[in-house]
Amino acid sequence: MTSLIGRVRKFGDNTDTDTIAPSSILYLPMSELMKHTFEPVFPEFYRTVRQGDVIVAGNNFGCGSSREQATAVMKELGIQYIVCESMARIYYRNCIALGLYPIMSKGVSLVFEEGDEIKIDTEKGMLENVNTKRFTNFKPLSIVPQQIVDCGGILSLLKAITDKENK
Repeated sequence: MTSLIGRVRKFGDNTDTDTIAPSSILYLPMSELMKHTFEPVFPEFYRTVRQGDVIVAGNNFGCGSSREQATAVMKELGIQYIVCESMARIYYRNCIALGLYPIMSKGVSLVFEEGDEIKIDTEKGMLENVNTKRFTNFKPLSIVPQQIVDCGGILSLLKAITDKENK
């Protein structure tokens, strides 16, 4: 996929993994964990999130612990893209490993507001606010991370490779 349009779900700077997936509920099954996503800052998030929504945030998104649930819950909620000014290294790695597309773009948090429509072009590295017609750029993923994301994550890619080799 090279281009899509989604609804922006906006967050600020330093959105940590404890805000995304609070540590007090990590023992719950994913179906319950999803109900508490972003609960400390956006209690109604679970009720309002839709398949295809796009997270847009400020600096240091996904900082804190390396808990994979903070990325896995995004995928379960139908989020495919995390767009931010900057992202914690481990969160970035977890996004790719689980099949989410991480995008870092300086100034992006000034271009989008909650509820705006965002057009993402992964070939051109372009983000457009469909409502205001404002643009910002990003560096698309290189070949291997793109293959992992396209396959839905590293485990799906490895399964596809082994299935192909066993034919």
